[in-house]
Amino acid sequence: MKNYKSYLIDLDGTMYKGKSKIPEADGFIQELQSRNIPFMFVTNNSSRTPEVTVEKLKNFGIHADVNQVMTASLATANYIQQEKPDATAFVIGEVGLTEALEQKGIQIVDHNPDYVVIGIDRHNTYRKIRDACLFVQNGAKFVATNPDIKVPTEKGLVPGNGAFVNLIENVTGIKPEVVGKPSGLMLQIALDKLGIPVEDAIMVGDNYHTDILAGIRAGMDTLHVQTGVTTKDELTQFGTQPTYTIETLSEWFN
Repeated sequence: MKNYKSYLIDLDGTMYKGKSKIPEADGFIQELQSRNIPFMFVTNNSSRTPEVTVEKLKNFGIHADVNQVMTASLATANYIQQEKPDATAFVIGEVGLTEALEQKGIQIVDHNPDYVVIGIDRHNTYRKIRDACLFVQNGAKFVATNPDIKVPTEKGLVPGNGAFVNLIENVTGIKPEVVGKPSGLMLQIALDKLGIPVEDAIMVGDNYHTDILAGIRAGMDTLHVQTGVTTKDELTQFGTQPTYTIETLSEWFN
């Protein structure tokens, strides 16, 4: 095992599973902290602020700082600010996204935007989708926080952000810039914040299609943990394998 200088870590399926605790997760984080190894949680959830995410982790016995959370919304705000510091944006999304954009000085507008930014919005309307389509056709750059098509709930699968992103793409014929996993863009933004080169970091997650693929695309080593979406048997169908796979996080430092 290589001595990695930094860890990027997925949340759901890796640190917890829905509303249930993953027993080995808090010990894994404590070990990183005891070794003074920097880490950052990276999540495609665009609706939660880092503060809410920290509180959720605390409920599972995992203690972290808001600066150790990179949401797809924060990554999107960073991406736009770096590309155009004085940007305006038409936004479909919740407080996690609007706060992240405003904190980076991006002005949220309802006409003639530089960007159309789409995150999950559980109060979405036809008018919002219509306006987004028109702005994109008129030249606004189309940016999506994440491409997740569906989200599991206790009642079943419901539409995720990607369902609405695909709708706008189908209408306009224009592909969005996707910031969240499985794009490697969010991971690179997180590493830049940590000040760690890609070859010294590892991405930890349960889902091959998001976490592991994002790490591969970012040029990172990857650690697949079998506590969430992708099983060890399912890994065999993929041509590019994670660097490591383990049953639980308790195995890693042992």
